[in-house]
Amino acid sequence: MTTPQKNTDLDTVEGLLGRLDQLNNIGAALSKERDITRLLEYILLAAKGITHADGGTVYSKVTNGNSLRFEILRTDSLNLAKGGSANEPINFPDLPLVNAAGAPNDSLVAAYAAIHAVTVNIEDAYTDPNFDFSGTRKFDQNTGYRSQSFLTVPMCNQDGDVIGVLQLLNAMTPDTQEVTTFSKADQQLVESLASQAAIALSNRLLMTQLEDLFESFIGLINLAIDEKSPYTGGHCQRVPALTMLLAEAASQNQEGPLAGFSMSELDRYELKIAGLLHDCGKITTPVHVVDKATKLQTLFDRIGLIDTRFEVLKRDAEIDALRKQLALRPCVDASAEGAITNHLAQQRKKLDEERNFLRSANSGGEFMTDDDVARVRHIGSHYKWRNDDGLPTYFLSLDETENLCIRKGTLTPVERDTINYHIVATIKMLEKLPWPKHLKNVPEFAGGHHERMDGKGYPKGLTREQMSVQARIMGIADIFEALTASDRPYKPGMKLSQAIGIMVKMKEEGHIDPDLFDIFLQHGVHLRYAEEFLSPLQIDHIQHLV
Repeated sequence: MTTPQKNTDLDTVEGLLGRLDQLNNIGAALSKERDITRLLEYILLAAKGITHADGGTVYSKVTNGNSLRFEILRTDSLNLAKGGSANEPINFPDLPLVNAAGAPNDSLVAAYAAIHAVTVNIEDAYTDPNFDFSGTRKFDQNTGYRSQSFLTVPMCNQDGDVIGVLQLLNAMTPDTQEVTTFSKADQQLVESLASQAAIALSNRLLMTQLEDLFESFIGLINLAIDEKSPYTGGHCQRVPALTMLLAEAASQNQEGPLAGFSMSELDRYELKIAGLLHDCGKITTPVHVVDKATKLQTLFDRIGLIDTRFEVLKRDAEIDALRKQLALRPCVDASAEGAITNHLAQQRKKLDEERNFLRSANSGGEFMTDDDVARVRHIGSHYKWRNDDGLPTYFLSLDETENLCIRKGTLTPVERDTINYHIVATIKMLEKLPWPKHLKNVPEFAGGHHERMDGKGYPKGLTREQMSVQARIMGIADIFEALTASDRPYKPGMKLSQAIGIMVKMKEEGHIDPDLFDIFLQHGVHLRYAEEFLSPLQIDHIQHLV
């Protein structure tokens, strides 16, 4: 190790003031960068810039603290760029901080700086007796490079813990581009930069950890919903994915009414969080309503009770026939007995037809016509059976009749309101949270996916003009996922052509945003989603609809 003595124009008062001003600007820029990889790259490029270094490396201390990992590597004269924004990854092994004997690995300069939290300034690696530069010499031999001056600075956080190392290679004189040593001013500036960089990096790492923790809590809520009902857990994952696909397509679109729509990185994160939380209110929805696969299902499908009643009616009819046949004894009338037997067979056949009809009506798969509704009501009041108390009663209770007469789907109006309340609960839950500035729109984005463009949606009856683009995006994503989902208890997943056909009608009827839906089709968002989430059997030809 040597004491730097270089004195150039850069070390004059004017030069130092200029570099300090540059350092201040770098510090301000560091505090704004959110991406850790870009932050590390910016740290290295800034350090190279203020010292006129030809190359450099940024190392991060791995989680277990036993090694340094190569993160960013740059050498200008070799046109060498690895890690960060460069396409070529770094394939060098980590630098161990402990040697085979379990002692500190002081032979490697970067490891030494990290272990002892000290700066190492080396005039010439080839003549320095303190460190092992065999790897450097091998690199030089393979590339024709000449590694000479090194400036290795630890990056310490607010607690004094080393979180990484910044290493610069070959200081260059600005006028002659000759390799020289890193001056004392260089060292002080880089140490200052490393300190600022470490704080910015620590803050970003802390923010990342908090974001990871927050998203884990969101995952915990969705897991609770998933455990409560296996039919909604996938929905909570697929809708955010589709939302982001459509949002990216809309931000890339350069034509039409949405040509001016764009999203920053923070905007994307905000929408992602809204997508993950858009159905968090379903944690309050009773599971027997969420999972209602048939019209008579509560804790179990009550169609089994109705089957039993039909069997009771058939038994009663058989008993009645036998009694009538016995009444003909001892005088045997074969014709009369035959008529009784035939009548019993007709009764049993009729009861089987009525039972099959109710089983079909219970599925909720087809739209109930007026005749079907009338037939349910007739069955419910026409047939009588003896209940547990032995009293004759209507075949269907009022509740069973109401459920079996549901025109479409499996939910009664009360149950539909219960399901719909989940969005109210979602909004209430989300509005209780103290959202930071960059997430303040999450409740609006997440709470608007059941609104309609014509103002006939719920819960607020908002019109298109009253809604953000993001909320309208989420509305389309929610509908398309629901139509194509194959894990619902009450229906199979639709094919693309059927789902798109329904959404075309929704567009025409003012249900969904027409401009976003056009982007949805024209940019192939539906196909990209289908390839990742749908069964191949669902992906059919829809060209005539696009």
